Amino acid sequence: MTFREGLATVVQRADYAPPAYLIETVDLTFDLDPAKTRVLNRMQVRRNPDAPAQALRLDGEDLNLARVLVNGAGTSFKLEGNQLVLENLPQGHEPFELEIFTTCAPARNTQLMGLYVSNDSFFTQCEAEGFRRITYFLDRPDVMASYTVTLRADAAKYPVLLSNGNLVDSGPLSGPGNEGRHFAKWVDPHKKPCYLFALVAGLLVQREQRIVSRSGTEHLLQVYVRPGDLDKTEHAMNSLMASVAWDEARFGLPLDLERFMIVATSDFNMGAMENKGLNIFNTKYVLANPATATDTDFANIESVVGHEYFHNWTGNRITCRDWFQLSLKEGLTVFRDQEFSMDMAGSPSARAVKRIEDVRVLRTAQFPEDAGPMAHPVRPDSYVEINNFYTVTIYEKGAEVVRMMQTLAATPAEGTSGRDGFARGMKLYFQRHDGQAVTCDDFAQAIADANPHSDLARLLPQFKRWYSQAGTPRVQASGQYDAAAQTYTLTLTQSCPATPGQPSKEPFVIPVSAALLGAHGEELAPARTLVLTQATESFVFEGIASEPTPSLLRGFSAPVLLQMDLTDAQWLLLLAHDTDPFNRWEAGQRLNGSVSWASSSSHCPAGRGLPQRHAQRAAAPGAGRGVQGTGAHAAGRNLHRGTVAGGGPAAHPRGARGHAPATGASPSRRLAGRLRGPQRHRRLHARPRLQRPPCAGQHGVAHAVPGLRAKR
Repeated sequence: MTFREGLATVVQRADYAPPAYLIETVDLTFDLDPAKTRVLNRMQVRRNPDAPAQALRLDGEDLNLARVLVNGAGTSFKLEGNQLVLENLPQGHEPFELEIFTTCAPARNTQLMGLYVSNDSFFTQCEAEGFRRITYFLDRPDVMASYTVTLRADAAKYPVLLSNGNLVDSGPLSGPGNEGRHFAKWVDPHKKPCYLFALVAGLLVQREQRIVSRSGTEHLLQVYVRPGDLDKTEHAMNSLMASVAWDEARFGLPLDLERFMIVATSDFNMGAMENKGLNIFNTKYVLANPATATDTDFANIESVVGHEYFHNWTGNRITCRDWFQLSLKEGLTVFRDQEFSMDMAGSPSARAVKRIEDVRVLRTAQFPEDAGPMAHPVRPDSYVEINNFYTVTIYEKGAEVVRMMQTLAATPAEGTSGRDGFARGMKLYFQRHDGQAVTCDDFAQAIADANPHSDLARLLPQFKRWYSQAGTPRVQASGQYDAAAQTYTLTLTQSCPATPGQPSKEPFVIPVSAALLGAHGEELAPARTLVLTQATESFVFEGIASEPTPSLLRGFSAPVLLQMDLTDAQWLLLLAHDTDPFNRWEAGQRLNGSVSWASSSSHCPAGRGLPQRHAQRAAAPGAGRGVQGTGAHAAGRNLHRGTVAGGGPAAHPRGARGHAPATGASPSRRLAGRLRGPQRHRRLHARPRLQRPPCAGQHGVAHAVPGLRAKR
């Protein structure tokens, strides 16, 4: 299907087919020149035995093709639009060598995709489809190859030559025409898709730090910037060290290269890009002068540096089969960088502020997207332009889906918390799929299979509706107390409004973290997770001596709109006594809404509080009191440094940390593992229990939920 204007092709997820050919190795040689860069591409290619025999079609844009050789000999080819088509290729499944020589003009590349020049330096950006502007290639994420890259350039103009992987050779070039020129040869030992390719060449300076990981392996970390900016890179380096230590401590994922590099440039389309071993950043997320940078600047740098580093495993070592699976890497990695920022925050109150910030982003940007004409599932079914799908739904809602997986991975009967079960699932995920291009289904299956007795494993097919159905579910909560029987029946009803292309929705799996508080704030029923799977379900708490006030959706356990009919006195009780800091903050928002939200028709300022991973502007309408998730416009004026609803000291909303002191010591040193000091993980303990209900609720299902003992 195509549109008449521009002949834009609609790509359908259902049409996925494996590539007809596989590329095993890629040997690239660049002679860098702003006006005319020469690219020699030698590949080892073989037919894919799992695909029907057909011609090899390589993608290419704005390239001048000079030569095509197969096994060293000329071959016939044709150009069809933006594809190089080769039909007379060797039969069988043995590899053959394909050599392609092209030229391009980086100085005229104003798209900033592919290879381009910025401030007299060379940079690349290849996600999602930029590599085809460098050489003819199978420009799709499920083609993973090993890369060797040789860069040759003028030594005075481009003294620094960088690419993915490890530097294996460098020095001056010899021979006629090579006076004043030098080279650098890089080898990436890990297979990767072409969207993770990167090169940088220019006049740069670097901050270096040698580290020893938990496994005892030495690594070199480098942050490259333009001369004059080196004094602004300490926090970025400390953030990178903290990220390396945290990923190995939390998930057992070590740095897998001899060196890891960050390069900052002012001309960059995205905030940052996770190219394997050579992350390229916009300077906004690298440079911070302690004399002028704000708390937000420092928090953003730490978060974005962590996000791109964490892609080293969740996105690079395992990548997407196709771009419909974008949330496989982005949603998972956003979840990981959120967890990193909370662990770095330290205190429970500061962790809660970070969680509040993440929920504010969801409410002010993603909920309106889900409620508007651009609503789409976390895993879309079609697209015209893939770059339009780098949205808050893919990133932020995708992260909430992963967070719910962690919650549901708990196995109470085995004493396994959701956090521990999720870590076990991540381990299985890498055991199964390291070095592969996979799907969201593969990830979810690994988490479930690692925890076979968990709610996630039991409900996995239904849970995956979070990937396929757009829209924000609504949950209505009502309770009834029976003083004679000393029981409290909580009834939850879910619904989801129609979205474009999806007029009706099936019930979601919604984990609702719940507790019951007494009249004086005492805990009548400790926190546990209720799993809502039907349109209406009832949960009965036994042994409740007095009429309770429910504390629901604690920690914002699911990305839903929650309606509760509580009195102002009950909201005040939660504000004063709830042991969940998020719900204490939420109670304050509800009370504030009783004064101003009911009569307010104001909207959130477009884009306020949005994540720094991608540019996204949205506005969230205000709503009446009693609906959790629609009062985001009030969050901005009530969230500040100080305390969280009577709790301990709170830090900055962006990540619950202040900026570096005058000495230059960075807050990120608080978590450095073998690099700087011991790990500091906060774990909260709860011992919830729940009794079997006596009967079914009207139009729904009533059932018992076994008690769970969880630690986070």
